[in-house]
Amino acid sequence: MKLVTGNSNRALAEAVSSYLELPLTDCTVKRFADKEVFVEIHENVRGEDVFVLQSTSFPANDHLMELLILIDALRRSSARRITAVIPYFGYARQDRKSAPRTPISAKLVSNLITTAGANRVLTLDLHAAQIQGFFDLPVDNLYAAPVLTRDIQEHYDVKNVMIVSPDVGGVVRARNVAQRIGANLAIVDKRRPRAGVSEVMNIIGDVSGQACIMIDDIVDSGGTLVNAAEALLKAGAKEVSAYITHGVLSEGAAERVAKSKLKELVITDSIAETEAVKAAPNIRRISIDQLIGEAIARTASEQSVSSLFD
Repeated sequence: MKLVTGNSNRALAEAVSSYLELPLTDCTVKRFADKEVFVEIHENVRGEDVFVLQSTSFPANDHLMELLILIDALRRSSARRITAVIPYFGYARQDRKSAPRTPISAKLVSNLITTAGANRVLTLDLHAAQIQGFFDLPVDNLYAAPVLTRDIQEHYDVKNVMIVSPDVGGVVRARNVAQRIGANLAIVDKRRPRAGVSEVMNIIGDVSGQACIMIDDIVDSGGTLVNAAEALLKAGAKEVSAYITHGVLSEGAAERVAKSKLKELVITDSIAETEAVKAAPNIRRISIDQLIGEAIARTASEQSVSSLFD
């Protein structure tokens, strides 16, 4: 089998390569002067089981095009099977028509990946589980919960922890972590007056005296987490931390988190680390390299992937 990567998250690809004891396939992914993407595979991949590791994170369109062109290059090079390994699936938040005359961009992206020539997709904590149904090919949606749970158990006294969902839509995800560590669950009831802005309305559950840990899949502007942390502290929480799978942390978000009352924000390395994230004293990263690597190994050997989460 072969492991190929674009430019979105080279550090994670190298970590997965090390876990699998499989060197990254030699390839060129560069730009022409007008910023067109050019790809060249420098090794024979005919008949190979190829895994293309590429997050479609910022700049999302550039990294998406890299993924599509890598898949096309491999298909035209007679690879036997191509698996798109997308730790962070961009456009996943556009999974439905949120208003009249708006697109369902997640479906469009799934069509593009299929048309490019992928045979299957392996991703992590999709924002909306129904996106799996947007593809007419096998999709394995991995869960970061075991990785997050292990870190919580190593850094917190779980007897005094309250798991919190920062909104109603994330209750299932938060409940999964709560059940794994035997903790109670609270919910932040919020509303969004417009995209990217949230207002906390109520706290469902008694958080007084508790070390609260919010669980979610994506942190982008950081506004939801910061507002929820303040609301939880006002409701009597002893301290508030957050464990989030995908640290999108768009411009200004890392600084916002650094200045907030959050004790700690823990994110995975599904998205490459920025200088702002490195500089934030209360942002810590944990790696999903073993999770991704094991899923790739099991896919290649036709073993169960879902048993990773039993």
